[in-house]
Amino acid sequence: MVHGKQKADLKETNMQRFVTGDTQIMVSTTVIEVGVNVPNASVMVIESAEKFGLSQLHQLRGRVGRGAEKSFCILLTGYKISNDARERLKIMVATNDGFKIAEKDLEIRGPGDIEGTKQSGLLNFKLANIVQDRVILEAARDAAEKMLTEDPDMNQEANNVVKSYLQIQKGKTAWSKIS
Repeated sequence: MVHGKQKADLKETNMQRFVTGDTQIMVSTTVIEVGVNVPNASVMVIESAEKFGLSQLHQLRGRVGRGAEKSFCILLTGYKISNDARERLKIMVATNDGFKIAEKDLEIRGPGDIEGTKQSGLLNFKLANIVQDRVILEAARDAAEKMLTEDPDMNQEANNVVKSYLQIQKGKTAWSKIS
């Protein structure tokens, strides 16, 4: 058994017993989410899977399936689960692709607050939706990168409008405080 309230040496001993094969079953909290690499581990059961986010479920599932043996990740839930939880579980069943999972997570939870600490929720962009307008936002990013590559100091006449706008906006947002 491994859990976060154990002393570090006992936790490490128990993990090593599983890694070396001295024990065949490990019961653990999410403390094993990262750092455990047992290629022969082939079955993981996640209890109360509806309570976990997509990225955490993906990380947990990644603990099995590293070796040659066929692997299984069993997601157990309660009888009553929310629509969001049901959607997350459908995604986990449908794909192993971490990029698709992250994209779906962004779509469901929202990106959070760029300037603050909120990790989910919708951004209040005035002109675009970060998920639905991804293609045009990527095109805008590429255009901005090109402009800065070709004219890093923004001295070309074609860039005067953008430069003036940025100078006016300087100091009006918390962006400068983000490390």
